Parts: sequence; C-alpha cells; structure tokens
Amino acid sequence: MEAPVEVGRRGEIAEVVLNRPEAYNALNAELVVQLCDHLTALATDDGVKGIVLTGRGKAFCSGGDLKWAAHSTRGVSSSFHSLAARFHLAVVEIRRMSKPVVAAINGVAAGAGFSLALACDFRVMARSAVLKQAYTSSGLSIDGGGTFTLPRMVGLARAMEIAAFDHPISAEQALSWGLVTHIAEDGKAVDAAMEMLKELTGKSLNSFGWSKRLLNDAFNNSLETQLELEREGIARCAAHPDGREGVAAFLEKRKPVFEK
Repeated sequence: MEAPVEVGRRGEIAEVVLNRPEAYNALNAELVVQLCDHLTALATDDGVKGIVLTGRGKAFCSGGDLKWAAHSTRGVSSSFHSLAARFHLAVVEIRRMSKPVVAAINGVAAGAGFSLALACDFRVMARSAVLKQAYTSSGLSIDGGGTFTLPRMVGLARAMEIAAFDHPISAEQALSWGLVTHIAEDGKAVDAAMEMLKELTGKSLNSFGWSKRLLNDAFNNSLETQLELEREGIARCAAHPDGREGVAAFLEKRKPVFEK
C-alpha cells in the first residue's frame, strides 16, 4: 500500500507529495500525521536547503476528508478536533522552519489545502488550478491558519469577502491579489517551484531564515520588541560566515559566495 505522503530529493531540495490522488489528496488522520512527521524531519536535515510541497494527480489538496470524518466512530466534531491538532503542527512547522517552503499548486487547493498553500513561504500555481476557501460553503469555520495568513496577504476586507462568498479564485486573480507568487503552465508547477528554490539556495539561507522569522513575528510585536529582535538578528547574521562573506564581497566589489 502506498504511503499517503511521499518524499523525494532533487539534490538539496526535498519534494513532499500528498499522495491520495483518488481522494484529491484530502486530509485524513494518517496523511496529516505523516505530513507533520516528514516536515519535522526535513526542518532539521542539514542536507535539505528547501522544500517543495505538492499533490499527486489532479489536485494539490481538496481539504479535510469529510467522508472519513463522517464515517468515523468518534463523530465528525471529535474527528475534526483531533485532525486539526496535527494539521496545525504541520502549519507551524512550515512557518517556523528557517528553510524556504514553496507550494506547487498543481490543481485545486480548497479548504485545508487552501490554508496549507497559504502557510508556505511562496506559491507557484498552475494556470488552470483553482483556489477555494471552501470551509464556509460546508458550514464550517476557516481552519489551518487561514484566518491568520489570508488577511495578512490580501487585507481584512478582501479576506472577509473570500470568507463570506467563497467564489473560486483563478490563477490570474490569485496573482493579482498577491495570493500566489508565480503562474506556471499546466504540468510545470513543480518544475517552476524547483527553479525558485534553486535561486533561493544560491543566496544566504541564514539571512532568509532570520528574515522569515522577523516578518512572521512583526504582526504580533510592539515596535520596541520588533526593533530589539531586528538588532539581535542583524548582529547574529553579521557574526555568521554568510554575513562576513557578504560584507567582504560588498567591500571588494564582487559577488558573494555563501555557505552550502
């Protein structure tokens, strides 16, 4: 039996694939546990510099598996309560790891799949793919960090519109609203995400990690707290080999060569 999450490597880039194509990669307990475990392992794997997250088949992820939850002996409410706990750990792992994570949205990303894509640092979306908030159309509230990431990306008014009306969002609309970073031709989303990560891994990943952390925390801190974190960050980056190399390269008027 195939695993619900598969992990491959292309050099220093890991490809994490949701692998329930017959269910459009809907999240059930087994898939979420494996996703969380793989992300946790990759976050501390020195041989991995970046991660592409995608789905097998026609969908990126169609959301939580409502059929699985409805047939659970624990009941729908208890099933979602348990599923959300592990799903939230995966979202936090993506947001807190210092490595870049790119969602390659190869097909529909709905519900939990929508929130999962938004949790990633960057999103490459296939031209025919569709984003759909989906939760409210099923009488549910938005989960998976969607209420945190969505208004930060598009503003409160547009986030409220997406939550209330739940209209499908095309690739072109998603790009214009800032929900995705790049549109790829159909079948090329993973390749485009890999190219993005190859460019990123040529830069200082220590600098990226600190910048990611600071930007994530900026919405929750006072100015004084954020300034102190920035001071700590720039001092630590300056002491890191990448920082020393970057300063030396600037002074010597050459391109820096950062650690691999």
